[in-house]
Amino acid sequence: MSDTAHAGETKVVKTDCALCVHCCGLNAHVRDGRLVKVEGMAEHPISQGGLCPKGEKLVPWVYSPDRVKYPMKRKDGEWQRISWDEALDTIGDKLKGIKQKYGAHALAVWTGSVGVENIDVAYLLQRFRGAYGTPNFLCVESICYRSRIMARQMTFGRYPVEEPEKSNCVILWGHNPTESNWIMARDIERQLEKGAKLIVIDPRRIPLARKGIHLQPRLGTDLAIALAMVNVIIAEKLYDAEFVDKWTTGFEKLREHVKSYTPEKAEEISGVPASDIRKVARIYATTKHSCIAQGTGSLDQQIAGFQNSRVFSILQAITGNIDVPGGWVTTPLLPTTDMRVPVDEAPIGADKYPLFYSFWKKTSPYGQGMELSDTILSEKPYPIKALIVAGGNPMLTMPDNKKFRQALKKLDLLVVADPFWTDTAEVADIVLPSCTFLEKTTIGGYPYGLMHGTSYVILRKKVIEPVDEAWPDTKILCELGRHMGMGEYFPWQSEEEIVDYFLKASPVTLKDLQKNPSGMYFGRKEYGVYEKIGFNTPSKKIELYSETLEKAGYDPLPVHVEPSQSPVSSPALAREYPLMLTTGARILQYIHTQLRSMPEMRSKFPDPLMEINPATAQKYNISDGELVLLETVKGSVKVKARVTEDIIQQTVSIAHGWSQSSADVLTGLEGRDPITGYPELRALLCRIKKVY
Repeated sequence: MSDTAHAGETKVVKTDCALCVHCCGLNAHVRDGRLVKVEGMAEHPISQGGLCPKGEKLVPWVYSPDRVKYPMKRKDGEWQRISWDEALDTIGDKLKGIKQKYGAHALAVWTGSVGVENIDVAYLLQRFRGAYGTPNFLCVESICYRSRIMARQMTFGRYPVEEPEKSNCVILWGHNPTESNWIMARDIERQLEKGAKLIVIDPRRIPLARKGIHLQPRLGTDLAIALAMVNVIIAEKLYDAEFVDKWTTGFEKLREHVKSYTPEKAEEISGVPASDIRKVARIYATTKHSCIAQGTGSLDQQIAGFQNSRVFSILQAITGNIDVPGGWVTTPLLPTTDMRVPVDEAPIGADKYPLFYSFWKKTSPYGQGMELSDTILSEKPYPIKALIVAGGNPMLTMPDNKKFRQALKKLDLLVVADPFWTDTAEVADIVLPSCTFLEKTTIGGYPYGLMHGTSYVILRKKVIEPVDEAWPDTKILCELGRHMGMGEYFPWQSEEEIVDYFLKASPVTLKDLQKNPSGMYFGRKEYGVYEKIGFNTPSKKIELYSETLEKAGYDPLPVHVEPSQSPVSSPALAREYPLMLTTGARILQYIHTQLRSMPEMRSKFPDPLMEINPATAQKYNISDGELVLLETVKGSVKVKARVTEDIIQQTVSIAHGWSQSSADVLTGLEGRDPITGYPELRALLCRIKKVY
């Protein structure tokens, strides 16, 4: 059916979903200007006509009663509806006053996961912060995903991604794609039907664990297991000697380093039998075309999160599973126009975590957002007096929730732009109604090849007009810039003009995307790329031993580090808090903090739950469904118990993103990865008791 329709007729708009990074293809059905149905786009190369439960419920989501309808201003503790002009003038005048009094760096801008899926949000925020003059662009990369990108870049000089859809052996390491990546789960299922092997390393017995070998380590001990696997692979000469000799550096140092990491030593650390470690190492190393698909937060948010990613890179490299089908594969990236305005000053966190900010003359735009609370409260190295949040909900995602709330209260100005009333909006000074991805036009697909290893891009089209008085984030930032006298940086009058500018440096044009409504490929995945161009590291080879890390004062080879809170590292604390806690488990019906107010989702997963093993539950006289008080040194929440054999004993797990039982009430900022500054959220000590 055509993209236009007469009154009463239905038009179908082809676009993609931006609720999460997987960006599934959509056929959006619109009648009389209203979205009435969504279905999967069969010709989409990745989702292939499928949708997750979130995508299936886009109609009630976009018309949710929880939408922010108009610009709102807090006055005397009450919300007051204001006009867009008043909102922009108020924000602009306040920001100009703050800049004059404290300097431009007194403003920070923040975007969360939504700013990853909606690249227009992230790019325009970066442009705005540069036009204003602040270095402080903070985003979800401070806690998620950039750690693995850095580790792979530092090893290979680029970022190869796993290709499980062609793999003969997949290791799911701290990763539950059934709940977080249904596309990967589907692809693995298909490979298993063809005879592929599956290894799951996870304290929880995820659904796919029943179809392969399952190792259940103690929380925070993954690195010891991985190093023991390297030990076995080298000692038994299972590595790809020809590839290692020709394309890697530091192998002899690696060989010596892992001699102390025997499977028996790893068993002592992790609780996983040495025989099982040997078994999975042999299967992985002797099965050609294998890949490790690692969890994101589960492995990044540990005290050695960066080195977890480093050791996985080493495992892929020594087995020759780089740029081969089913291994880790390099995907072309879409060249795009750099929309940033340069700022000479480094952002907060650059001094403490210099490699997070820059290495090999590659400077990132990100400050380390985990430094924000302390910077606001201490006013060191300088005061931060204003925060603009777009596409994020840090009030519900920042560790040490109590401290973060105190920091927000100290600000002179907190502005939130969001389609929905969030926990962060509730404490803001001004809340602006922004559009959902269905109400604007921008770039979709996988322009940067980070997900699914596919060089595919689509025009994410406006499906319906904005609901109530919502504006696209791009319009909000452009209009605010113009109100503040920075119009030279924001010349565009439409979303299409921004897309056209964004693609000026690209072989793909706006007209190309308009002519290809189902999307298009902009490059081809190639195998054996290193044979043509080598590796973009200082040595031009894969750097198993990292001199970059060594020169910066960090371990050049991964070293197991015990979690800062554990029976081993802090036995006195463990006597008071005898259980281990992991936070952040995914739930298929939700994405981070979103969708929990929707009845359509709550009917399937109505309450936050704490997973606990039956033996542990019996010890505390807790039955399935009973209310439990869960405590850490930081705080406590009440949560219902889910008694299940699917988690190891002496360990409990809770999901994140629930307002009424926020995981971040329990977490802190003291335990940090020394290289990235990522917080330690996946291995903490806790205690529980039944609520009578």
